Amino acid sequence: MAVLVTGGAGYIGSHMAWHLLDAGEDVVVLDSLATGHQWSVPGAAGFVQGEVGDPDALRQVLSLAPVDAVIHFAGSVSVPESLENPAKYYRNNTCATLALVENCLAAGIGTVLFSSTAAVYGEVGAGPVSEATPALPTTPYGASKLMVETMLRDISAAGPLRHAALRYFNVAGADPQGRTGHSTRGATHLLKVACEAALGTRKGMTVFGTDYATRDGTAERDFIHVGDLVEAHYLALKRLRTNPESFTLNCGYGRGYTVLETIEAVRRATGSDFPVEYGPRRPGDLGSVIADSTAIRDLLGWQPALNDIDVIARHAIEWEQHLLRRNAAEDV
Repeated sequence: MAVLVTGGAGYIGSHMAWHLLDAGEDVVVLDSLATGHQWSVPGAAGFVQGEVGDPDALRQVLSLAPVDAVIHFAGSVSVPESLENPAKYYRNNTCATLALVENCLAAGIGTVLFSSTAAVYGEVGAGPVSEATPALPTTPYGASKLMVETMLRDISAAGPLRHAALRYFNVAGADPQGRTGHSTRGATHLLKVACEAALGTRKGMTVFGTDYATRDGTAERDFIHVGDLVEAHYLALKRLRTNPESFTLNCGYGRGYTVLETIEAVRRATGSDFPVEYGPRRPGDLGSVIADSTAIRDLLGWQPALNDIDVIARHAIEWEQHLLRRNAAEDV
C-alpha cells in the first residue's frame, strides 16, 4: 500500500515524500502545482496534477497504486493574505479538506494526517503553549485550520476515520542531503526571506515590529527543522496504523528565537551582512509563540535531531544557493 502526499510538490510535502521513500514506503503525490514544482517530487513517487478535493484526481492517484493513508499538506499558508482574502483560505483549507476526506472515505481510505498550525491558538503570551491551551485563532488562516480539526474530530467520532492533526510552529531549513527545500516564489517565511536577502535575490528585508515584550523587542518564534517535522509525521503515521485512537499534537522544540536572532543566524551561515529595515507590526502577527512539545515526545517517542538554529540556517542557505545555480542553468 502507498501513502498519498497531497501538496507533495511543495516545501514540506516534498520533504515528506523523500522521507517516506527513505523509509521504504511507496509514495504517490497529488498537487495542483499552484505554488509547488513538479521537479520537487522524487522520481520514485507517482505523481498526479490536480486539486485535492477533486474525486477524479483521487481516482487517478488510486490508478497508480492502492493507498492506505493520506498525509495532507496542500493548502494556503500566508497569514497576511488570509486577512486580505479570507474566502480563499476557507475554500482552499477548509472546504477542500472536507471534500478530500469524503472522497477518501468513499474510496476506503480511513487514515488521514492533517497539516495544522500553531495559529489555531491565537494570542497566547510568552509561556509555552500546550495542546490543552484554548484554541482562539485571530486570523482566517488559523480559523480555517481549526475548522478542519473540528471536522476531523467529528467525522472520526461518527465513523471509521482515524486521524492526527499536527500543529506546526515555524517550519524552516531544508533537506540535509540537498534534495529539496523551500522553493516557493514570493514566500513570506522569515528564514527564507532572510536567506534571500543574504544572497542578494531580494533587496534586503523588513523587520515588522520592534515593540514586542521580548528580549530585543522583535517577535519570537519556535523554529522546527523540516527534517524533524517530517520524522514526526512518519512516527504519527506508524502509530495510526497500529492504534485507532486519533490525536492532536504540537510540533515544535519548546525554544524560541527572535527575528533579530534569526537574522544573526543567517549572517553567521553566510559570513555576510545584508540590509535590514524596520517597520510597524503587521496585522495578525503575534509576539511570542513557543511550543510545549511534551505530548509529542511522550506519545510518539519523537527525538528531534536538528534542533539548532545555526544548523537550520545553514541548510536553508545551502538550498538557496542550489536554487541560484538551478536558475542560472535554466537561463543558459
